[in-house]
Amino acid sequence: MIEALNAIRDEALRRLAELGADAPEAEIRDLRARYLGREGSLSVAMRGMGKLPASERPEIGRLANEVKGAIEEAFETAQGALAARERAQSLASERVDVTLPGRTPAIGRVHPLTQTAERATEIFVGLGFSVAEGPDVETDYNNFEALNIPRDHPARELQDTFYVADDIVLRTHTSPVQIRTMKQRKPPLRVIAPGTVYRRDDDVTHSPMFLQIEGFMVDEKVTFGDLKGVLTAFLQEMFDKGTRLRFRPSYFPFVEPGAEVDIECFLCRAKGCRVCKGTAWIEILGAGMIHPEVFRAVGYDPAACSGFAFGMGIERIAMLRYGVNDIRHFYENDQNFLEQF
Repeated sequence: MIEALNAIRDEALRRLAELGADAPEAEIRDLRARYLGREGSLSVAMRGMGKLPASERPEIGRLANEVKGAIEEAFETAQGALAARERAQSLASERVDVTLPGRTPAIGRVHPLTQTAERATEIFVGLGFSVAEGPDVETDYNNFEALNIPRDHPARELQDTFYVADDIVLRTHTSPVQIRTMKQRKPPLRVIAPGTVYRRDDDVTHSPMFLQIEGFMVDEKVTFGDLKGVLTAFLQEMFDKGTRLRFRPSYFPFVEPGAEVDIECFLCRAKGCRVCKGTAWIEILGAGMIHPEVFRAVGYDPAACSGFAFGMGIERIAMLRYGVNDIRHFYENDQNFLEQF
């Protein structure tokens, strides 16, 4: 066995030397497999080790490891020399024109929805509002019941809401942050709650996932006039200093009275165009005075305080600011589209 192992080592080293320094990689790899592979000479020789007397096995095992190490070292040296030779040839054949200008790396941009959300937040913070956040997965109570939305309300239907469990939903608005904040803090409050919301809706103007900003103010003697002043200041800062607003009566379970807020079309200046559909006005958000039942749900006394709330979709504002006609463009990750902003 000792003679066989030494013969395998000597033969492997001799055959490798015969290949020469210019041997291609494939031949070196094949020769290595012939001696060190699973069916190579060394593996075949070692299969007879079990037939040896126990006293001889340690010495044979040591010698086998030495033979294997010597062969592996020789092949690694040969392959290292081959790699160095190929690298030198590659460098010699390549010509680099050092006078050519470098490639400027692409500079990323903030997503247009993030730009719009950050701008809206900046305006409201400037008006004295603080920022609050809440979880995307909400309890049925915070998302509906505490906001005066009863069990038989259409918003609870499966076609409108993503239900995680019987009493757990993906929030359909950021209004649950209003409930969480009022439970934790007492008036006076002036808070906005930006975040992602989810509804089963998908077309050119609706997305099953979108961004919303909820805002609310609670104090003594807060009036609808305060609401109008805050929204006028915000929308004129977001769009144009001369932007006019109008409030139309509307129903929302968590406010009374409630209103839809429109802005005068800033593209046609009330003359009528494709964007405003000839009406001269563009619907922008919903708002109203916080319903007494909402105050009772969070432990506030409706007789001692009052407040207003409003909510708006960031995508809606971004579509108007940038002239985008399909909400889905914001979520398709089309670089050609996003590079415009």
